[in-house]
Amino acid sequence: MTDLTQSSQAVVEQKQPPLAAPVTKDEALYTAKPWTLIWWRFKKHKLALASLIFLGFCIVITVFADFISPYDPGDINKLNTFVPPTRIHVLHEGSLQRPFIYGLKRSRDPETARVIYVEDTAKPLPISYFTKGDAYNLLGLFPTKIHLFGIEGSKQKINVIGTDSLGRDLFSRILYGARVTLSAGLIGVAFAFFIGIFMGAVSGYYGGAIDGAIQRLMEFIRSIPTIPLWMGLAAALPITWDPLLVYVLITIILALIGWTSLARVVRGRFYSLKTEDYILAARLSGATEYRIVTKHMLPAMTSHIIAATTLAVPEMILGETALSFLGLGLRPPVVSWGVLLQDAQNLRSIALAPWLLAPGIAIIFVVLAFNFLGDGLRDAADPYGH
Repeated sequence: MTDLTQSSQAVVEQKQPPLAAPVTKDEALYTAKPWTLIWWRFKKHKLALASLIFLGFCIVITVFADFISPYDPGDINKLNTFVPPTRIHVLHEGSLQRPFIYGLKRSRDPETARVIYVEDTAKPLPISYFTKGDAYNLLGLFPTKIHLFGIEGSKQKINVIGTDSLGRDLFSRILYGARVTLSAGLIGVAFAFFIGIFMGAVSGYYGGAIDGAIQRLMEFIRSIPTIPLWMGLAAALPITWDPLLVYVLITIILALIGWTSLARVVRGRFYSLKTEDYILAARLSGATEYRIVTKHMLPAMTSHIIAATTLAVPEMILGETALSFLGLGLRPPVVSWGVLLQDAQNLRSIALAPWLLAPGIAIIFVVLAFNFLGDGLRDAADPYGH
């Protein structure tokens, strides 16, 4: 009986399929999809990964700027002009408390007539969270008055970055300005994306006289000094036009100038891809030119296009900022980082209120993050990199 049991178990063991061998790291590398390989290589670029997280954080802040900002960016308070950044405390008379601020006493220097603000340490004002404030529409849909933080039961305001010459909260204005500046850059790149891909694809695929004409056009646009060109195009927009229409036209102007870089990348790739064996096979099989371009050539360079597009965003952001800073782009009441930097054009304002340069610092961090992200994507998409 025991022999029968052992023989039956042996038969069952023979019928069971052998366990699959664990996949080694090299096998996973050889069988991974292209996008998976790009992600693995991108993760090794720590600076690019940190930039991606930072930009994601900026986008979230931009989307919920109404909720995060404690005040309306257009609120004017003539009695709180050039208020320095509010100091947040946790110790009052030696005892630990929840985060709070002190009220400010306003006085004027008898010699220079400069307004001086001194903290009134007699009474701490605790910071409240999810407090009621100015009414707004969350995501443009839901009316509410809830803000992330604020001071309840007091006229004293918490100005995290200080106020400007009209007493407006600079922190709230920077958050709202991020919407316009970042969206102008992204929308401008979207327009330039389609123009650059179309012109580059036509130039690289057909070659000959068409390629020569498009290349001369790109060289002409790139040879024109950028700032004078922006100034000339932006000055042609009437001052009486609606700020929203000016915003749209500014993004189109930026796109008409910024498409050449992407077109050069696309043109070079198309020029090399059109002689590949699989492209020749598609032609011999009777595929149309539209199918060859859209189904075979563009997918082969998607990663390169993404990297080039990411590197083009900082140029668009700096373009909008430069135009607005010079007074030729967006104008008040529109709030953008370039418009905010207009207050820092004279040395007197900077000497009295150096915090007015805060939008410039925000621009530096965002532009650097986009550049690092673009470098990481470019390295990750390079098939010959290590």
